[in-house]
Amino acid sequence: MGCSPSALRGMMEELERVILATAEAWEGEGVTGGETSPIIGAVDETFLERMMVVFMDLVSGYLVVEEVADNRTYETWYTLVEARLEALGVRVLYLVSDRAKALVKLAETGLDCLSIPDLFHLIHDLVKSYSLAIGRRLQQARRDLDHAQEHLRQCLVSPSNDPTLQQAQSGVEACVTEVTRWESVRLTYRRHLERVSLLVHPWRLVDSTRQSSQDVEHRLHAEINALETLVETHGLPVKSTTLDKVRKQLAGVSALIDFWWQGVEQDLEQVLPTPRWRSWVEEALLPLTYWHLHVLHTRCPSRKAQLLEALKAVQDTFDRHPITQQLAPEVLEEWKMWAAEQAKAFQRASSAVEGRNGYLSQMHHNHRGLPKRRYKVWTVLHNFDCRASDGTTPASRFFRRGFPDLFDTVLSHIEDLPRPRERKQTMALSH
Repeated sequence: MGCSPSALRGMMEELERVILATAEAWEGEGVTGGETSPIIGAVDETFLERMMVVFMDLVSGYLVVEEVADNRTYETWYTLVEARLEALGVRVLYLVSDRAKALVKLAETGLDCLSIPDLFHLIHDLVKSYSLAIGRRLQQARRDLDHAQEHLRQCLVSPSNDPTLQQAQSGVEACVTEVTRWESVRLTYRRHLERVSLLVHPWRLVDSTRQSSQDVEHRLHAEINALETLVETHGLPVKSTTLDKVRKQLAGVSALIDFWWQGVEQDLEQVLPTPRWRSWVEEALLPLTYWHLHVLHTRCPSRKAQLLEALKAVQDTFDRHPITQQLAPEVLEEWKMWAAEQAKAFQRASSAVEGRNGYLSQMHHNHRGLPKRRYKVWTVLHNFDCRASDGTTPASRFFRRGFPDLFDTVLSHIEDLPRPRERKQTMALSH
């Protein structure tokens, strides 16, 4: 009728051992026979029963480091990350993170790469500073309107003189004006946040023309200044500390634009394209692939609609271009694959790591905490068994090769559960 707790516990420990051994063997095969690219890393920490530090490759979603740590100093980060990078035989192209000093130092000193401020955290700082304040004013204005309308209804029902009725009507009109005002403030505020997000791309959204870091930084500063003016105009408290913190990050966020274009140009130099070919790549092929990728990943209806408009416009340019029409299908497909790799190399936020941290927190809560060794099993399950819509896993994308099904492989090494102990017949009859 079942197995004893000790038998089940022994089976669980054996499963953990085989899963970890299988992952270690497959990772070794991936390092030996795979094709790894430079990592675009995202780093953060999460706090469960113990603190964990997480380092993820944003392109593939592969968890390079997910370890329990005593602290989050630079020395701890560097020791863990450097050992893993050496084992995998890869380098870091750039690192996306919040502005914690240890993480910035990890990129610039330890890994000798560019440190990009996380756009996700930057926008979140703006949201924390003003979203609730604007929401409270709008909520209060709506409550005042409800009260004014109720007072007007009472004046209409009960006998009242003309001045009282006119005063009640004027009160309703004033409250409607106030509600309209704060709805407009909230809409304008959200548009500023939206534009901050939509500005940080290699091309302008309106016409898909190439941008530089200087262009993007200038426009970002204009949006933050406009947001500050909006706040001051409507009497909200100006969070100068937050705005200064955000402004200090704008140059770093914008630096990704030029850095990404440099990588594209280095790749193009290897095939020595003519100016006509370069124009086709930069004005048609790359923006088409890039906008298509971001349309798939964007959930906000407003931003998605704007990205779709940009995609449709550049799709027409791509289809009508003479090079598109002249290339053989197999050659065009190779160019599209190259463009997809370039588009994925533009990573401006570490939200994937935030999502992983949220998943870990939920799992830890559901299981009421787990042994330290179980964390490593979760990492393996993410890397080798978490499948995207196309059937690929983070490991297959990271090493650019396939791996067998994890559970089929593991279960082939596990013996059947021991059968329950049979009771002696004489004892069974006596009862």
